[in-house]
Amino acid sequence: MKHTLITTALLLGLHLAASAADVRFQPLKDLNGYFPFDPPSSLSEWDARKEYVRRQILVSQGLWPMPTKTPLNAVIHGKVDAGEYTVEKVYFESSPGFFVTGNLYRPKNVQGKVPGVMFAHGHWQDARLSLETDEKVRQEIAIGGERFEKGGRSIFQSLCVQLARMGCVVWQWDMLSDSDSIQFSREIIHKFAKQRPEANTTENWGLYSPQAEAHLQSIMGLQTWNAVRGLDFLLSLPEVDPERTAITGASGGGTQTMLLAAIDDRIKLSFPCVMVSTSMQGGCTCENSSLLRINTGNVEFAGLFAPKPQGMNTANDWTKEMATKGFPELQKLYATHGAKDNVFLLRGEHFQHNYNAVTRSAFYTFLNKHFKLGLPSPVIERDYEPLTREQLTVWDDKHPAPKAADPDFERQLLKYFSEDSDNQLSELAKSPEGVEKVIRPAIEVLIGRSYAKAGDVEWHLADKQDRGDHLVMTGTLTNTTYQEELNVTWLYPKQWNGQSVLWLDDNGRSALESPGATQLVQAGVTVLGVDLHLQGGEPMTQTAIVKNPREFAGYTHGYNHALFAQRVHDVLSLVNFLRNAKVGSHENPKTVSIAGWGATGPVVLAARALVGEVIDRAAVDTQGFRFGKLLDYRDPRFLPGGAKYLDVPGLILLNNPHPLWVKGEGQDPAETAVEWLLK
Repeated sequence: MKHTLITTALLLGLHLAASAADVRFQPLKDLNGYFPFDPPSSLSEWDARKEYVRRQILVSQGLWPMPTKTPLNAVIHGKVDAGEYTVEKVYFESSPGFFVTGNLYRPKNVQGKVPGVMFAHGHWQDARLSLETDEKVRQEIAIGGERFEKGGRSIFQSLCVQLARMGCVVWQWDMLSDSDSIQFSREIIHKFAKQRPEANTTENWGLYSPQAEAHLQSIMGLQTWNAVRGLDFLLSLPEVDPERTAITGASGGGTQTMLLAAIDDRIKLSFPCVMVSTSMQGGCTCENSSLLRINTGNVEFAGLFAPKPQGMNTANDWTKEMATKGFPELQKLYATHGAKDNVFLLRGEHFQHNYNAVTRSAFYTFLNKHFKLGLPSPVIERDYEPLTREQLTVWDDKHPAPKAADPDFERQLLKYFSEDSDNQLSELAKSPEGVEKVIRPAIEVLIGRSYAKAGDVEWHLADKQDRGDHLVMTGTLTNTTYQEELNVTWLYPKQWNGQSVLWLDDNGRSALESPGATQLVQAGVTVLGVDLHLQGGEPMTQTAIVKNPREFAGYTHGYNHALFAQRVHDVLSLVNFLRNAKVGSHENPKTVSIAGWGATGPVVLAARALVGEVIDRAAVDTQGFRFGKLLDYRDPRFLPGGAKYLDVPGLILLNNPHPLWVKGEGQDPAETAVEWLLK
């Protein structure tokens, strides 16, 4: 049977119409976009949303499941007695051979349990070890940002000293590549710009490579892991009260504060500074990772901490509109919890980006109130004598530093995390509980949509032609929930047997010209072909990226779905349509099956993994494809995290126990796909 599906003119017209209507043809979102937060009206609604966003953060950071927690092997030495408090040098291993460095401030004469505070710093180079110049301090004093010529020389020591004087134990640690954290270079952590061919290998890869992204390994993920292990360290100290643990930080440290507070229930009070905003979300490579902010943002991240006490501030930067855009929504969320007074905003638009004495005082006062320290309010700093770099640095002759900026260490560390993850996930894959509680929820995040949230669809007929024994119908399928539109052609036999098959390959609707599709129609099966997103024209070789000149996948895929995921969304829309929509006299089919060929095969596997029994039978040729073998993060098949959850075999696993025909994974099936689909 030969048939012409639709004229070239009509095909072109439908493609242009879909382009105009599909929101995915709009410019990509980037870190400088607008990220409003719409608080839910009920706690039950919020609980479901909170679970998903928290999972999204953990997956994006490579922490779902958590890496194995190995012994910290903490070394504490070089105590300095400052009268009211002591300062010690600390380093420990967040993972074997991966050192976290910092200083531990403790009050003298501790009695009973005392609060523990984590202090994350942002993009102040050599923050923990550096001292400001006299000129800079006098400028800050003149504008009211600092109070003392001595104490004003280090915002980092100032905060730690005051908290120790208030009776708190304080852990202040280094960002990667900063101060004593020397195993990665600053160029890699904060200034990375161009892909490194030598790091883009299928074995022993480096950061920013397609392989690292496919395994969800990033600078931000490493720093979030260090924060988790830092909290482990803090809580290992016998004098620290686990019911009074806090975290604070400004700028990039504010980002770290938000994330740890969002994912770790052990934090009881949070105070992220100059970072909670509906505007710019964090510009550095260390503040971005693939998957992190798709359909969410920093204000919602802060909201995940509700109803626990949380403060924040504004400055004359991207946070300056927070009082009217973002904070009212956080107040509404806290009010829904019955805890509106637990969220606080310090207005400081008259200051530039900062964590100055005024902001620090607001934090001390907030902490004093909620941890019931009993100090006069407001809490104001007193002056002190700052310590020198030599008094603070953790490395010396008795405590030698690891090798600095070692590319071999970078690869070894990523290999360690990859092997640890593979071992964990392989064990989880052996049990239904592990699959359903860990692996499937992760794939939902990678794709960014579940069948339950597939969206409402509408069919719009454009042309209908009678070909004797079957009809050819062409038109558009609109997902009205997400404003997505697809060009669809279906072949409808007049002697229909109630079966339907989605026949998908890289050529879009042209796949309906294949002998397999023809054979199905002759057998009485309705067969649908579709141009998945960006199919139907010239084959795509590279996907679009945001305008940021730095070649980091997280700048694009931290805010936008990968093309692979978008095509899975299209399949979900089609399946939802077949199962729930009636078109004229065409009733819902008795069975819905799907076939995927070429690069579309793994797309079909992913969709079937999400919908399960909603698709009766699936036939797929994977051609042996693996996400972990791609060498370009702009490849149309690229999917952040695609290799982490056991790669394509993981998607096949998630198709169990539902009927699946697979070719390309070893011994091919004895029967043809068409024979199998017609069973």
